[in-house]
Amino acid sequence: MLKELAFNLLKKLSEAVAPSGFEDGVKVIVMQEMERSVDKMWIDSMGNIIAFKKGNGNGRVMITAHMDEIGLMINAITNDGFLKFVPIGGWNERILPNQRVLIKTLDGKIIRGVIGVKPPHIMRPEEAKQVIPMTELFIDVGASSKEEVEKIGIGIGSIAVLERTVERLGNPNVVTGKGFDNRAGTTVLVLLAKMLENVNTEVDTYFVATVQEEVGLKGARTAAFAISPDLGIAIDVTIAADVPGVPEHDQVTKLGKGPAIKIMDGRAGSGVIVNPAVLKLLIDVAKEEGIPYQIEVLSGGTTDASAIQLTREGVPVGVVSIPTRYIHSAVEVLHLDDLINTAKLVIGAIKRINKKWIEENIRKVIK
Repeated sequence: MLKELAFNLLKKLSEAVAPSGFEDGVKVIVMQEMERSVDKMWIDSMGNIIAFKKGNGNGRVMITAHMDEIGLMINAITNDGFLKFVPIGGWNERILPNQRVLIKTLDGKIIRGVIGVKPPHIMRPEEAKQVIPMTELFIDVGASSKEEVEKIGIGIGSIAVLERTVERLGNPNVVTGKGFDNRAGTTVLVLLAKMLENVNTEVDTYFVATVQEEVGLKGARTAAFAISPDLGIAIDVTIAADVPGVPEHDQVTKLGKGPAIKIMDGRAGSGVIVNPAVLKLLIDVAKEEGIPYQIEVLSGGTTDASAIQLTREGVPVGVVSIPTRYIHSAVEVLHLDDLINTAKLVIGAIKRINKKWIEENIRKVIK
């Protein structure tokens, strides 16, 4: 039953059109799903959803997952009705040609389009071997003029995402779709609120669905400043590179082997080294509750935890990641067991945090 709930939540969240800065399409779903499970919920001035569950007041724990996905923004319309675009977030340009997209008009309508390229029949041999730069790509909405495009409602600043539904693969526990980075983490955040609805905890818990992670961890930074938590845990996806052509030592995590407990990510000056006490807590929970887990050291990329860690006087952080193949594409793949075990791991940690644990591990008084 939990797995079916997780799949349906992921499907609903993933299929929303909500790139960085334009998260409204997914906010509505998150608020509807969480409102009955928390004591208070609000949207802050940055656009983050903050859902508060009251505990016994012996500490503040902030659990985050970013709502946004990578996307495209229309920056020009040609006289013959084609749309030019720029990226929102980090794209691999190789995957964009011949994709279908969903465009949100300035008044909120959804219009289908395709990213077209010159057919191979008329490409020069050297062109056929090259990655086509984004500046040379275009979206075709079937219009024949700029005026027709504008009449449809598409203008400069309209946004687009790849069009994909969430579907089960041959193994029904393995699913594919777009935007799992980080609608998978958002799914876990919603599950956490539902699973803790009738559980009394020592700490007050702030479930935060953050905005604009893909363009600079912006929502997490402002939310952490407002909440000033005793510790934070970020939930995100990570690279499952367990595919042909990738050497074993580069396969950071593997699908179906459990959530990844992070030690470090990013490059010098841009990532996070997690707090040792939070790291130990997460590993202890996994071992004590028999939750499969993996250890993650990632050389590139980072999460909301990097921004939370540097808020105010500093916040101890941990990260739990859902292994996902083909991140930042239209065919991301994850295992539902990994998603559910991520929720179980974070719940186990929340239940174990109390005033004594915080005093002994976070706010130590030396003298």
